[in-house]
Amino acid sequence: MSITPPQDTSALHRMREWRRRTIYTAGEKFTRRVTRFFGSQSLVPTTPYIDNTEFPFLQMFTDNWEKICDEAREILKNREAIPAFQEVSPDQGAIATGKNWRTFFLYGFGEKLPKNCAQAPFTTSLLDKVPNIEISWFSILSPGYHIPPHQGVTKGILRAHLGLIIPKEQEKCRIRVDQQIRHWKPGEIFVLDDTYEHEVWNDTTDERVILIFDFDRPMKWRGRALLKFFIGAMKFTAFYQEPKKNLASFEDRFEAATRRNNENMEKLADAAEAARKHLN
Repeated sequence: MSITPPQDTSALHRMREWRRRTIYTAGEKFTRRVTRFFGSQSLVPTTPYIDNTEFPFLQMFTDNWEKICDEAREILKNREAIPAFQEVSPDQGAIATGKNWRTFFLYGFGEKLPKNCAQAPFTTSLLDKVPNIEISWFSILSPGYHIPPHQGVTKGILRAHLGLIIPKEQEKCRIRVDQQIRHWKPGEIFVLDDTYEHEVWNDTTDERVILIFDFDRPMKWRGRALLKFFIGAMKFTAFYQEPKKNLASFEDRFEAATRRNNENMEKLADAAEAARKHLN
């Protein structure tokens, strides 16, 4: 009888991590190379921030931001079930620590997360109308947290930020994109190119909640074709596969937490009604 020698799990782990870093680094180099091409194909300015007039569909978010905010507040009632960013995407571990940056995803790489979307049906109905949407989430930043400088992976995608729950000291809750600093305001939206170095500060004692969504940069047909290929290729990498798997798990957890909370509220309501009848 042959005996299989025990595997060195630490060595296997190191090998997987090396392979992961190698693939990620290679992919990052490739994306940097195509950045100039996407820029040359762009039909809108390639500045750090892009004027809202380039994107008429943004108006529906500013017109309805309070309804979106209401849905975000409902979701926050089960905040402990909302994952930290690095729990969803391990690649974010360098910029997200502890539970300081929670993320409630609605879209991932152009695909809806149906259970999460059911928690925010109105917000989802607006996101459905965004041309070529890729990703969307409620971004929840803890008081006093700083997201260090980092850059996005492709110039072919732009990012919108909609202010929802913003600290009273607005000037102390801000984002720097390249050399330009802005702060969020409730109901206001802006679009940025996250391939520029950017960082975020919440130097207040209040939580900050915004809606973020990514969509394809308007480009000439060659740019659109390359972006379609690029995103399709990314779906075969750990950069996409791991978050997809993790999001499915967190969707189930959040749905279960919401169900338990609703059941507990119903029990409390029944108990209160029973007590009222007894007193009468």
